[in-house]
Amino acid sequence: MIITKKAIPRRTVLRGLGTTLALPLLESMVPALSAIAKTDAKVARRFSVVYVAHGYAPGFWTPKGTGADYELTMPLQPLAKFRDRMLLLSGVDNTAALQRPGDPRGGHGRMAPAFMCGVHAKPTQGADFQAGVSVDQIAAQHLGKETQLPSLQLSLEPVDFSGSCDSGYSCVYTNTLCWRGPTMPLPMEDNPRAVFERLFGDSGTTEGRLRAKRIREKRSILDSVLDKARTLSEGTSASDRRLFDEYLQSIRDVERRLETAEAQSSRELPVVAQPAAVPQTFPEYAKLMLDLQILAYQADLTRVSTFMLAKELSGRTYPEIGVAEGHHALSHHGDMEDKLSMLTKVNAHHTSMLAYFLDRLQSIPDGEGTLLDHSVVLYGSGHGDPNKHDPINVPLAIFGGDLIKGGRHVHHDHQHVANVHLALLHTLGVPAESVGDGNAAISLT
Repeated sequence: MIITKKAIPRRTVLRGLGTTLALPLLESMVPALSAIAKTDAKVARRFSVVYVAHGYAPGFWTPKGTGADYELTMPLQPLAKFRDRMLLLSGVDNTAALQRPGDPRGGHGRMAPAFMCGVHAKPTQGADFQAGVSVDQIAAQHLGKETQLPSLQLSLEPVDFSGSCDSGYSCVYTNTLCWRGPTMPLPMEDNPRAVFERLFGDSGTTEGRLRAKRIREKRSILDSVLDKARTLSEGTSASDRRLFDEYLQSIRDVERRLETAEAQSSRELPVVAQPAAVPQTFPEYAKLMLDLQILAYQADLTRVSTFMLAKELSGRTYPEIGVAEGHHALSHHGDMEDKLSMLTKVNAHHTSMLAYFLDRLQSIPDGEGTLLDHSVVLYGSGHGDPNKHDPINVPLAIFGGDLIKGGRHVHHDHQHVANVHLALLHTLGVPAESVGDGNAAISLT
């Protein structure tokens, strides 16, 4: 038998002008002999966590009805397109965040560490903070063995690990979701330019005159590698050429948006090697950061990402949807109708960003399916009713392709969120025995 399929090494990259650009997973990267058994190729599994602070007002998230027969509430309506891929869980508690005797009054400091690690964060305002190992990092220990970056940690708000942010709690607890170890919090990156350059590399500068000159000379960081890309794509299958073209176009689009954001930004940039570029509106900012996660998945640079769409104590306003009051202030709604209405609008605004992410994942081919087919996406918050700092019945939605049985609302009776995490890890093939206080995985099928 003569096999003519052109094979490209899995780790092939394109280099030029200081840029290293990884490639998406192409058919040609499957060894030539596997052309007769392509369906046996191992599928990469990916795991994303999207976290939102401040929970949801009671009755405004959990739908009526269980199983497949339920009505989408207002915050869930932006996700209607993905109903058949969505597993809604109610009656799940962020148990480790419950206030204990002697704990400070502040409730926000406990929420995110408990949600991600399944442990009760140590109350402290000093450097002796302690939590656990977060679910994303447990996944990264296994899924990250075959990628350049074990995981990505992204945020839409600046982080500061110094001092106290919530009453009696260090800022570390509200400024990160990710813990490599009980005393090893990981910083979350909020600068899209820095994320892009971490993924793809750049030797630029933020000094205005030199940066402008460099942009004029290069026009795009891809200019120096396009010829190599065209050469590499010669002789590949039509499917590979299409994937190649889509991927390069995605890179160009993100680079264009970064440059536009940088030009429009009112920030005075420090002279450093990693220039800042933050879009002015929340939707633009969120979508750009989500697109960067998509690019990282396309290039198989990482298979685990954690995204803090809104952090605890966030005072962000949302003028684009007519909400001028800060998110945190609205979360203490006091059962006032006007505040509940505005908080619910914010909740729906957040899920619309999630819908964008899912739509992008679904639109990108990956092996025999799409990125969404081979991913698990967890969306949730550490709060139930934020007005009381209540971690009971937290909002949870899980999305996936062949890994999750969607189209359902399943109610539990005070299940631990850590047991949900354990089930997700098992679904991804991660051999974990526990996540914090969770050691009994629930069923996701």
